[in-house]
Amino acid sequence: MADLSINFAGIKSPNPFWLASAPPSNSAYQVQKAFEEGWGGAVWKTIGAPVLNVCNRYGTIDYKGSKIIGLNNVELISDRPIDINLKEMREVKRNFPGHAVIASVMVESKKEAWQEIIKRTEDTGIDGFELNFGCPHGMSERGMGSAMGQVPEYTCMVTEWVMEVATKPVIVKLTPNITDIVHPARAAVRGKASALSLINTINSITGVNLDTFEIKPNVGGKGGHGGYAGPAVKPIALHLLSAVGSDSEVIKSGVPISGMGGIETWRDAVEFMLLGATSVQVCTAVMHWGFRIVEDMIDGMSNWMDEKGFTSCDQFIGKALPRISNFGDFDLGFQSVARINHDKCIQCNLCYIACNDAAHQCIDLKELKLTGEARERLWPVVREEDCVGCDLCSKVCPVDDCIQMVEIETGRPHITWNQLVTSKPEVLEWDKMEEYRKTANIHIH
Repeated sequence: MADLSINFAGIKSPNPFWLASAPPSNSAYQVQKAFEEGWGGAVWKTIGAPVLNVCNRYGTIDYKGSKIIGLNNVELISDRPIDINLKEMREVKRNFPGHAVIASVMVESKKEAWQEIIKRTEDTGIDGFELNFGCPHGMSERGMGSAMGQVPEYTCMVTEWVMEVATKPVIVKLTPNITDIVHPARAAVRGKASALSLINTINSITGVNLDTFEIKPNVGGKGGHGGYAGPAVKPIALHLLSAVGSDSEVIKSGVPISGMGGIETWRDAVEFMLLGATSVQVCTAVMHWGFRIVEDMIDGMSNWMDEKGFTSCDQFIGKALPRISNFGDFDLGFQSVARINHDKCIQCNLCYIACNDAAHQCIDLKELKLTGEARERLWPVVREEDCVGCDLCSKVCPVDDCIQMVEIETGRPHITWNQLVTSKPEVLEWDKMEEYRKTANIHIH
């Protein structure tokens, strides 16, 4: 049986599945219930100066019968008194000493305010802190949250303030609402952070009511930008995680990363860990399905590890990072073509339509003799000599494995763009590129 336990910057957890700082981790009742269901850790809903929340707080993107593909929220930090939160943190840690309890904190940009709340919170016996430098609404308008995380100098400064007094590990939570997330990540490392976490929610407006013109979510007739989360943000989170996880300064520092953003299944969690996350945090999926989803996460990851021969999480964390590459290092000589399995084809012709209207016009509709008899309807057939291997056809096909992309050997040289154009770095050798284009049948725009 695979060992799912982790050591995250000195914080031990029976498995990598943590509740993210959010409504599901707002009280002792919820966190203890989550631990009983199998969650390995929890980042407590952010505490700080008293706030007043509004209603309605949530807006969703639903798609073709699927609820909550994306979730927008305008909820602020915990509106419960700090003393009650601290009391309950102490209670939870006493009752579940083997689980990770992390306090998320955020206060105004004053050294004494940050150091005071760190000292008060540490007395509860929690395992570590997460500094909320990512909240994109409400708090950022007050000079906190993403207003801090978007300025690397502020990220470094506040991290240094906290590290002066903290004796427990300190995680810096990064905002995705920035041009390059690597810069604040490096700033947190310079500030001596123990770890990083990402991503916080993404600035968004869910929609507009076409009858009333009100913004979603609607707060008494008004609305504005909120934080976007849920399955829809997973590709963005994976990209930003890989950018931080493969950065040389972050790697050199050795700080671990806690990943979040659209995780709903064990497969999602494994993807995050393959791209460098040591722990994974979940929020929206719990808000949709409840705490018990962790049972499938634990079983799924355990079974996958057994199948792959991994006995501990450390053995596969970051294993996909070497696959991350720049476009200039892609193999221009690699060629694939689409091949259609007509035994599986349902003749919907979506591949033909997509290729003809939006791609490279290399699928024809033809009469074919299949299983010994002619069919009245036409069948999609790929002209392989014209197929550029874009893969759109297989993506629109509704039948699993009906269309597969198959690598073929063309005889063209296996060379990258960087290799092609950097023999004389000061000029782009279009004459050489044109010669290669003719050989490789590559279209240049």
